[in-house]
Amino acid sequence: MTGPAVWRLLAPALLFGTGLVAVAGAATADGTDLRTEGQTRLADLVSAQAMRVDALTAQVDALRREVDAAASPRGDPQARATRAGATRLGRAVGLVPVVGPGLSVTLSDAPVPPGGVPEGLAPDDFVVHQQDVQGVVNALWAGGAEALQVMDQRIISTSAVRCVGNTLILQGRVYSPPFTVTAIGPTDRMRRALDVSPAVTRYREWSQAVGLGYDVSADREVTVAGYSGPVDLVHAVPGAAPASSVGQAP
Repeated sequence: MTGPAVWRLLAPALLFGTGLVAVAGAATADGTDLRTEGQTRLADLVSAQAMRVDALTAQVDALRREVDAAASPRGDPQARATRAGATRLGRAVGLVPVVGPGLSVTLSDAPVPPGGVPEGLAPDDFVVHQQDVQGVVNALWAGGAEALQVMDQRIISTSAVRCVGNTLILQGRVYSPPFTVTAIGPTDRMRRALDVSPAVTRYREWSQAVGLGYDVSADREVTVAGYSGPVDLVHAVPGAAPASSVGQAP
């Protein structure tokens, strides 16, 4: 099978997956926190959409394996050339895995005291919020991160997180806390960036007050997955940027 023929098979699955992600993103775009009440039906809807995304991802992976087979030494020369060019571009935009020294930052909810929420506080004070994840991501980019992922999802320039009830939705998948952000880059610089970030500083202070989890660990060999979702822009407004965007800074 030639390169163009394979890509004609791959494109419809990717476009359909993009539509599903757009539906889920549009349904959750009005939220601001990773914890909101009274959204059981919305959470069920997103959970169902996430299952459909998983099924489509499996189909896309199968098509990619077909592309790989076509680009093998025995495959079509045009397909091999197409694959080589795609690999070079993939490294530049985050579509291939990266391995190197890095940091992992884990944020987790605080346990509610046995006697209930103390006076002057609210249940919302004991959970990780969207802006907390955003603050860690921004600080790591500022510290020189070369590749970054939230949970098991690679973050690229079009990535964004959304709140759905008490969970996080990222690129069509739903996650529960604790939330882990992993970055490859200069570990000392990234640690300093976390230490001086106003958003991360506020989170650390609040974590000491109520027991929110904040853990930073370094490793000589961290693996950041390649981005495997659709790369099309679902919606864009000139001069406006979504508050929940966590994509790589320019």
